[in-house]
Amino acid sequence: MPKVPAQQFLEFSQLRNGVVVLKNKSFRGILMVSSLNFDLKSEEEQRAIIYQFQSFLNSLDFSCQIIVQSRRLNITGYFDKLKELEEKQENELLKVQTAEYQKFVESLVEEGTIMKKNFYVIIPFTLSEAVGITKGLLKGVLPTKKPLKITEENFKRCRNQLWQRMEFVAIGLRRCGLTALPLTTPELIELFWSWHHPKEAEVGYYPEILPELIK
Repeated sequence: MPKVPAQQFLEFSQLRNGVVVLKNKSFRGILMVSSLNFDLKSEEEQRAIIYQFQSFLNSLDFSCQIIVQSRRLNITGYFDKLKELEEKQENELLKVQTAEYQKFVESLVEEGTIMKKNFYVIIPFTLSEAVGITKGLLKGVLPTKKPLKITEENFKRCRNQLWQRMEFVAIGLRRCGLTALPLTTPELIELFWSWHHPKEAEVGYYPEILPELIK
């Protein structure tokens, strides 16, 4: 049976300048969003946050997707520092205590007690919006039958429009007390790698990103 490249199962064709280009020639921008402890807020603050979030949703004239990623915290780097500290420790008692502490943390991680949640908002933009087909239809202009191509000019236009949407979303979330930052190309590569390799993402280090993959 011939081997099928894993890339064929991915829904995107490239990650470029912080933009996810899908195989259907549409675009996606991803914002990583901070969190807040809603339960620690006063009742008045909670109502204000809910009102601001409701106003933010009502202000959107495009769809967006909210994703919550939950998995065990990867503390491989922390373990490495503990081992280094243990080896450098001259006091025998402190050396034993450091080793015991490391075993205790390892047991917590194995039980899935230490979890990490990441929050993302995915904003779409289509090539047809950039070339004005949708607006053209509204004005009575017939659409072209030629297949749309992602030229350099079209990509820049789409990216600028997508960035404006992302900035609009970030401002709306900021009013709710949240911070939203767009993911760069290396961060997008790490994100998709962790999504498709969940077990490896929880233990060990992420693979090195080759410079030629960063645009």
